[in-house]
Amino acid sequence: VWTKSLLFMGFLYDWCEERFEFQAIADDILAKFVPAHVNIFYCFGGIVLTSFLFQVATGFALTIYYRPTVVEAYSSVQVILLQTSLGWLIRSVHRWSSAAMALFIILHVARVYFTGGFKKPREVTWISGLVLALITLVFGVTGYSLPWDKVAYWACKIVTSIPEALDSLFPGIGKFLVSALRGGVSVSQYTLTRLYSVHTFFLPLSTLVLLLVHFLIIRKQGISGP
Repeated sequence: VWTKSLLFMGFLYDWCEERFEFQAIADDILAKFVPAHVNIFYCFGGIVLTSFLFQVATGFALTIYYRPTVVEAYSSVQVILLQTSLGWLIRSVHRWSSAAMALFIILHVARVYFTGGFKKPREVTWISGLVLALITLVFGVTGYSLPWDKVAYWACKIVTSIPEALDSLFPGIGKFLVSALRGGVSVSQYTLTRLYSVHTFFLPLSTLVLLLVHFLIIRKQGISGP
């Protein structure tokens, strides 16, 4: 059985290699020059990416059982934690990897700033990184409200009311933004639906696009100097 499996894997590898040249791509990536000054502090960006990949994998698994309605959201989370096989582990990994992602993106931004990695010609890399950091914050805010328990409800109510302070500077703008975020005057099913859509569709898609831009520029320009 093992011999047949190895033969099949060898055939599959040769078939893919002949058409896509994966080995040449891998050799090009691994042959990239790494400056001598690079140390463990330059690994924070990679840890952020790893945390994001854990978020994607566990988040996709959670969407199978999670129900984005004000009536069933909390109970569906309890089903995940208490009744679904390994559901508690998947949700815990999702929760703790989000905390790790937030922590290490702060450390990553600080490292880039203090080593001058934002200077010419790496301004676009710096800006895309800052936008990714902002998206990470929005990930946390939207995801925190999805369980829709008492803490999540009031957190959502407080966060979505913040733009109302703009009315003192621009009359009417604050209330408009609050209404746009909530889908109405008060927090309701429309609010949860918008949070869920932003958290599971808009933010991941935006992150993937920005990550692609971020890494392509780093690949082109190389790692910044000390």
